[in-house]
Amino acid sequence: MCSTCGCGGNQDDTKIYRPGENKYSSFVFDQIHHVHAHSHDHVHVHTHAHEHPHPHDHDHTHEHSVAGHISLEQEILTANNRLAERNRGFFEARNIFAINLVSSPGAGKTSLLEHTLRELGASHKCYVIEGDQQTDNDARRIQQTGVDVIQVNTGNGCHLDANMVHQAIHQLNPAENSLLFIENVGNLVCPSLFDLGENFRVVIFSVTEGEDKPLKYPNIFHSSQLVIINKIDLLPYLEFDVEKAKTYVQRISPQAKILELSVKNRSGIDQWINWLIARGK
Repeated sequence: MCSTCGCGGNQDDTKIYRPGENKYSSFVFDQIHHVHAHSHDHVHVHTHAHEHPHPHDHDHTHEHSVAGHISLEQEILTANNRLAERNRGFFEARNIFAINLVSSPGAGKTSLLEHTLRELGASHKCYVIEGDQQTDNDARRIQQTGVDVIQVNTGNGCHLDANMVHQAIHQLNPAENSLLFIENVGNLVCPSLFDLGENFRVVIFSVTEGEDKPLKYPNIFHSSQLVIINKIDLLPYLEFDVEKAKTYVQRISPQAKILELSVKNRSGIDQWINWLIARGK
């Protein structure tokens, strides 16, 4: 999981703040930070064992290391899931419809979100949690739509987790009967593991990425209720087989709904807005 992808750095570097603020609000990790701190000691012990192995102890040490890694992974996800349930309870109590938007970088999440907020802004109260490793560039774009937004910079982290969302929610303080969009860090791997307490997970991939994306990253597609094939206005210029892409999605996630969409020419936008409104009631 994240400890193998470089995400296990100093997570105290995570910042949660409103775009344009000069002073960042430091993020306190409590439970999850404690588990990560314990993991550094555990990994160090096993690294030392590998540096000076007994001739007959190599396999034994490796087995302990693998077992320790699995145990750590379970601890982190268990702590995350507890906080996700707290978020879910908060959403239910306030009748907030929360959407977790996931994709690889450049698939068009922010552009779609900007357009969506302008479409819904007059009739629905909306809020955004914006996830990026660094900068508040996307949050500033969202702010231009008039919607209240909180930026989460994850530092070395490659995903949002339930604790980050929990802290951001308390800064946003979203109203009852509202829509909350959580734009995750651009990544199709680790976000699949972390429940944020959302009602629905929506995965977006664009026609510039290749139709086999669902086969390469099955976990994120399997765990999503809606799949958006984005930037279809570019189809005349690319060798992208839409029907093949749909077949791959259905192979991984038969229950998922699929939308073909383009923000540029508005194709499929009405279907997306109607899907949101129908499920947000």
